[in-house]
Amino acid sequence: MGLPAPWGWGASGLLLGALLSVLLFAPARWLAGAVRQASGGQVLLLDARGTVWSGSARFTLTGGAGSVASASLPSRLGWRIQPGLSGLGVQLEAGCCLVQPWRFWLAPIWSGATLHVSDSPSDWPAEILMGLGTPFNTIAPQGQLALTTRGLTLTWAGGRVQVAGQAQLDAQDISSRLSTLRPMGSYRFTLAGGATPELQMATLRGSLLLSGRGQWVGGKLRFVGEASSAPEHQAALSNLLNIIGRRDGARSVIKLG
Repeated sequence: MGLPAPWGWGASGLLLGALLSVLLFAPARWLAGAVRQASGGQVLLLDARGTVWSGSARFTLTGGAGSVASASLPSRLGWRIQPGLSGLGVQLEAGCCLVQPWRFWLAPIWSGATLHVSDSPSDWPAEILMGLGTPFNTIAPQGQLALTTRGLTLTWAGGRVQVAGQAQLDAQDISSRLSTLRPMGSYRFTLAGGATPELQMATLRGSLLLSGRGQWVGGKLRFVGEASSAPEHQAALSNLLNIIGRRDGARSVIKLG
């Protein structure tokens, strides 16, 4: 068998160069489209600029198909994606919410993948939750969401998700358009990984009292909690208690799963 003609080598080189250019300079809108499809339209990267590997966009949450609810971060979200031999590194930056870059490492494993999250504190506006639709767009929360993680790792294997490490979300000075009481209180949500990951909800301070505990069983969250009011603010919080759970006398029962 003879060697390819010189023009054959040239065509192959041009084709390889074109493919590399597409990979290296793929526009950011391709990533935005992939994120939109993967999230069912609930996570949007609007006005995406740059490339798939280094770019920025307006991060927006929506209620998905048929929902008119949407909310965006007050500053653009920037990203850097670095492929490696053993996985994919992702770095996120947001002037509104991240003091330092938030780093993730996604590594393939047998029949799944593992995601490692860096221990980077962040502070997010509670208003972003309104983009998720019901019931958040009805409650219209205001305040700050302070998120911290410690050794948080998520593993997808055999169709199930395993959690290691911890995550803590402090909802600080929360108020709602359903109540004249401002703020209603501050709350802590704690996720603890393990054989059976647990989620706890507790009140740090305030007149709206929240508590609850749940577990991920068979990949689904089963959570039971309750909400009630300090006696002197029952009238101001009555509408909210009717929305966030099933009313049972002076309290509201919250049940998921």
